[in-house]
Amino acid sequence: MSVKQADNAERNVQHVAYGRAAQQLELRRSEFDLAVQLGHIRTVPGPDGGRRRVSAEEIERLRAAPDFPAGLRRRVHTVGTTSAAELANITADRFTKLARTGHLSPVTFYLNRYRAVVWLYVAGEVEEFAHRHPDLLTGRLPAAVRTRLEAGADARPRNWRARRLGLLLRQAQDPWESAAAIASLLPSPSLAEVVSDPHERAHLAALRPRATHPRPESLASRDIVDQLLVADDPDELLWYRTSLALALDEARALRPAPRAADTFHRPPPLARGRARHRLLTRLRLGRRRAVRAG
Repeated sequence: MSVKQADNAERNVQHVAYGRAAQQLELRRSEFDLAVQLGHIRTVPGPDGGRRRVSAEEIERLRAAPDFPAGLRRRVHTVGTTSAAELANITADRFTKLARTGHLSPVTFYLNRYRAVVWLYVAGEVEEFAHRHPDLLTGRLPAAVRTRLEAGADARPRNWRARRLGLLLRQAQDPWESAAAIASLLPSPSLAEVVSDPHERAHLAALRPRATHPRPESLASRDIVDQLLVADDPDELLWYRTSLALALDEARALRPAPRAADTFHRPPPLARGRARHRLLTRLRLGRRRAVRAG
């Protein structure tokens, strides 16, 4: 066995794949994925840049919690519109209006048998919202909210994409992976306008994050999911185009996109951390401005 193979074998003992980690944490796979997305479970890159894994130390930390496993399950408990409305003690119609105008952000979704998108929310977040904003739970909705509803606003897909991007940026190992995460939210025409170099587009495509949702079997359902994965609102498109341009500046400053014969080298951890921190800060500020504008 070579030195590199021995090192990889040792790392594999110290880190476990998602499926095994979910079993050890007594979570269903969907609960585990959501816990990762929400930051309750810290993950690390797999060997040689493969699928991410969970360290044995992280599993021990979570299992040592006094409320394990019930507490961890409670933090990832999700509810649909009807149950969420009950938690907030409002009607389902009012909850939908608040979600459509960006006051509550869905954390995941699924398609029902009619291929309609069913949004799911973290139960704890719904309860916190109801506690912090009692003024929005009774009486007539504010004029700004009514105006947005009359204009057909629906911030749920956009807010879900923003949450997903936050996870991808936290997991990115270098500025190119951060750029690839943002690029994955842009439709092909917008991406080509921002990234004119075909070598850079190919590199971003190679680093494209893996989908977190299983691919639906039917083409019609697949089209619906694919549409949810990319930005469609003009303001959202502009924001991600601008963010991608800035991310590319950071990535190019570190190293150019590899050509066919180039060897890929990862940057030092310090450069990765600074670039990721700057991107997350800009995106959080942009999201706050968008919510205030709404």
